[in-house]
Amino acid sequence: MTHAVSPVLEAWASSRTFTYTEWTAAELARSKGDTRVSVVIPARNEQATIGAIVATIRDALMDEISLVDEIVVVDSRSTDDTAMLARAAGARVVSQDDVTRGLPRMEGKGDALWAGLAASDGDVVAFVDGDLEDFSAHFVTGLLGPLLTDASVDYVKGFYHRPLNRATGVEPDGGGRVTELAARPLINLFWPELAGVVQPLAGEYAGRRAVLERIPFVSGYGVEIAMLIDLLHEVGLDALAQVDLGVRHHRHQSTEALGRMSAQIMVTAWSRLHRAGMVTDALPPSTLMTQFRRGASGGLPRLDREIVTTEIGVTERPPLVSLPSVARPVRTRRAAVAG
Repeated sequence: MTHAVSPVLEAWASSRTFTYTEWTAAELARSKGDTRVSVVIPARNEQATIGAIVATIRDALMDEISLVDEIVVVDSRSTDDTAMLARAAGARVVSQDDVTRGLPRMEGKGDALWAGLAASDGDVVAFVDGDLEDFSAHFVTGLLGPLLTDASVDYVKGFYHRPLNRATGVEPDGGGRVTELAARPLINLFWPELAGVVQPLAGEYAGRRAVLERIPFVSGYGVEIAMLIDLLHEVGLDALAQVDLGVRHHRHQSTEALGRMSAQIMVTAWSRLHRAGMVTDALPPSTLMTQFRRGASGGLPRLDREIVTTEIGVTERPPLVSLPSVARPVRTRRAAVAG
């Protein structure tokens, strides 16, 4: 049984949904004025893709057209040639650990994103994942479009088709499994204002620094859903927008890994429910994830599976603006002095 779409959802989706074809790089370069634009790419062992991503942005949006002012790749403890290849392609490479030195050590993508925000100095910051295949510059221009042409937009989320290759063929939109099984049900249940966001866990998004520095960054895979919820509270639904970026090809993770991602997203949602007074305890009853790995050695008697446990609790970097200037990462302090 179907029901009518919420008027709030329908109005937002109609007025705040765009497609990347609505702007060209040249038009945006003329619209940016004095606005400085940074692209931040968190990367951990992405030597297969990082060079092409950086080179595409550098060639199309910096050398040919002066739209992007800097590309910052955050090397998130890579053990391969990610940093070398990113640097050779024209990015400024920073180490996640160097940027956060003096602060508590944290794990996960969200910490790398926070480090990238701290290490960059753009007024507008676009985040792009480092594992994208067949990357095109329109991923960046699409995200920048609403921000550089509409002062009322503070944050832009990308969405796209995500093909999933299976033995039986390609499933055109099979890549958003965690979104459909974990994130979307949580959003619809507890934050229905955000139900019109097509891909709440998309790794491509952009925002104004003045806004991004006011929100915390969850250290793990809950960073994207936390960002949406926190920004809804901070700036309101109408300051958020989304852009259709076409098709996204990237490396897919195992079902076991997706289970851990889903658990972190649920723990993150719990923390936001606690802040809203909707649950009484700051943490769920357990943050230990138990999974079973078939056929592995070390299984219990009469159980041909290895029991694997993972801590899926999440930590957070505080909003950058909340840190005293002496405690902020070096790049942030230098930019503040220069300003």
